[in-house]
Amino acid sequence: MSTYDLVADLPVHIDAYELEGLVQMVSSDFERKTTIIRLRGGGEEGVGEDVVYDAVDHEIAQKAGPTLALAGDWTIRSLSEHLATLDLFPEPPQREVSPLYRTWAYESAALDLALRQAGRPLHEVLGRQPRPLTFVVSLRLGEPPSLQPVTSRLERYPTLRFKLDPTPSWDAELIAGLIATGSVDSVDFKGLYEGTPVDNPADPDFYLRVVDAFPDAWIEDPKLTPEIDAVLEPHRDRITWDANIHSIADIEGLPFAPRMVNLKPSRLGGIKPLFDAYDYTAERGIGAYGGGQFELGVGRGQIQYLASIFHPDTPNDTSPSGFHVMDPPPGLPASPLEPVPSATGFRWG
Repeated sequence: MSTYDLVADLPVHIDAYELEGLVQMVSSDFERKTTIIRLRGGGEEGVGEDVVYDAVDHEIAQKAGPTLALAGDWTIRSLSEHLATLDLFPEPPQREVSPLYRTWAYESAALDLALRQAGRPLHEVLGRQPRPLTFVVSLRLGEPPSLQPVTSRLERYPTLRFKLDPTPSWDAELIAGLIATGSVDSVDFKGLYEGTPVDNPADPDFYLRVVDAFPDAWIEDPKLTPEIDAVLEPHRDRITWDANIHSIADIEGLPFAPRMVNLKPSRLGGIKPLFDAYDYTAERGIGAYGGGQFELGVGRGQIQYLASIFHPDTPNDTSPSGFHVMDPPPGLPASPLEPVPSATGFRWG
């Protein structure tokens, strides 16, 4: 039986739903907006979080309100099939990938509601035990880059580990300072993005400077031009993939067999494709780690919950959301996070 089969036939009754907007300035220096999906039925509520990146897509959906035909009796499988027939966007979304994110929001809310109506937690239904969750904090160091975002966090949280976004402006002094902290677990080259504020040039010298400086760090999303591929060939066992992973087919289409991939629930776009990807990677001995999309609400806990039961010991980019702000407050939990699944449903804490 596949992992998805364990939840696919759970019944879920929906009476109505509501949308709730969230907004926060986050550490990448932009105003993040998300939308909480609240499905209600049988005296219970199931929640999910829409992490579409463009603020206008949230504003349009929140203004339109709950217009989708979701009321009725379903199973997780039949509701997923029904969602695939609906236009989840009142107006065309800004990005091609956005429907995957919104589908995940509705399906995760439905899973939470189904489990609450059944009076069971997700891990019990899956026959798995949540374990302490290792996480890294994802950061960009600004332009011009500075050690301050790393060192200020380490002053308050000395055991933190980081996934950093290197840029060509990283000079020898900055790199030496980062090496001295001993806290860099991953470097994300953002090499698969085009036409965004985080684009990086395909510069072999830049790549070599970074990968040589951090010989034990994971190398995420390099842009494999022939010149960069030659530079990274000795380091292929450290290369991981994120932005291009939306399906099992994307894993199979990678230029070489990966040792590790980032399975972001929202980017996989639904419970079945996500759970099938968990099964696929486990069967082939491919490591997996989780990643977030600057969730502001319940979505963060849900990806932490999944990571704790499927890949708790890898460099999960699933830090508590308190680390997203420019100046994280004291008192945030350290890695590894102790498991805090709710007594019922698909929620963390």
